[in-house]
Amino acid sequence: MVSPVPSLDPHSLLIFLLQVCLLLTVAFTLGRLAVRCGMPALIGELLTGVLLGPSLLGEVAPGLLSRVLPVDAGQLHLVDAVGQLGVLLLVGVTGAQLDLAMLRRRGIVGVQVSLAGLVLPLAMGIAAGYLVPAALLTEGTGRGIFALFLGVAMCVTAVPVLAKTLSDMGLLHRDIGQLTLVAGTVDDAVGWFLLSVVSAAATTGVRADAVTLSLVYLVLFLVAALLIGRPLVRWVLTLAGRAGDGGPRCTTAVIIILLCAAITHSLRMEALFGAFIGGVLIGLARTADPRPDRSLLKDLVPLRTVVLSILAPLFLATAGLRMDLTELADPTVLVAATALLLVAIVSKFVGAYLGARAGRLSHWEGIALGAGMNIRGVVEVVIATTGLRLGVLSVASYTVIVLIAVVTSVMGPPILRQAMTRVAQTEAESRREHMLAARPDATVVGEGEP
Repeated sequence: MVSPVPSLDPHSLLIFLLQVCLLLTVAFTLGRLAVRCGMPALIGELLTGVLLGPSLLGEVAPGLLSRVLPVDAGQLHLVDAVGQLGVLLLVGVTGAQLDLAMLRRRGIVGVQVSLAGLVLPLAMGIAAGYLVPAALLTEGTGRGIFALFLGVAMCVTAVPVLAKTLSDMGLLHRDIGQLTLVAGTVDDAVGWFLLSVVSAAATTGVRADAVTLSLVYLVLFLVAALLIGRPLVRWVLTLAGRAGDGGPRCTTAVIIILLCAAITHSLRMEALFGAFIGGVLIGLARTADPRPDRSLLKDLVPLRTVVLSILAPLFLATAGLRMDLTELADPTVLVAATALLLVAIVSKFVGAYLGARAGRLSHWEGIALGAGMNIRGVVEVVIATTGLRLGVLSVASYTVIVLIAVVTSVMGPPILRQAMTRVAQTEAESRREHMLAARPDATVVGEGEP
């Protein structure tokens, strides 16, 4: 007779519940405080882990830290599991909200800006990876893998944070706001693709056969997603939409995102890439929505609220727990961190600016695009967390990359706002502004165009 699986230890369950309550309470409080100070909530949510982790509480009261957040792999894995669920759904919801129609309409200039803002920081990030001191590397990881990972971290843009920033600043209806979203969308899509390739290389080693196999898997997955997944997802969501409420569609969307993540993970690719593609498939199903009175995006609003308000802050708080700012006390690490921050800011800004000028945009429009594209936010945090999990990043290098995400997310909005005051609003933008005012739900990504 098979013995029943033992249940979770009551004490472990109690600690887990207290940890979630503590992390969410502090993350919510600091997130609201950050918003009041004109910064993204992401800043306060990341600071939750900094305050409760080794950077502050671990230094001031290490005994208290061990009581609140005990260094026990099994205990921490419980919180990590919730955080991983949150980040997969966050990436999936982001993919579902991308405006692919806008990408087609504004694709030429947007792709120009995106490629310039992608290639330059990618190249400079890889080059910097070969120059950083050994203090940022981990044992057993080649410098080549580290350099590739650093390049990917440098080239992304955080579309969720960018969209929220543009909405809060009243710039979502402006052409520059739309172009920045287009360019950021392309950057993030390519970033998830590159992350999957680099993660596979970090797992199997940089061998021609392993890298080729990973690329073959990626191509096959994309082809299957387009030819089989797209009509299947559309049919399933249409079937779920026949219910009288949006609950079945939310459940179906979560299943689609997690299933795609599981497929890519089983193929030794990054699960985040699968979650992103699953979200894109859900977004493509919007065009075939049979119920215009209640769109698919409107049905998914409860899911988006839970993900952005509960699961994402919890993930960011746990990500902050892994930061250790005391690593910056090492002069070598501090100098390297400063240099990498400058490389990240300058390469992304210059790349986007040159792409904008090549697309015949004005000087101030180029500056606005450069500032907007520099907002890396949660996407870079996700990549840093992946690198730490794979053993590619050390605690020091992880801390540096998360700091880049924080600094760029703080400095981007003020520069963007200042630049846009020098760009006159067109009649088309005024019409779009009136449309957005009439449709408050249109401020989300994907609903910003008439």
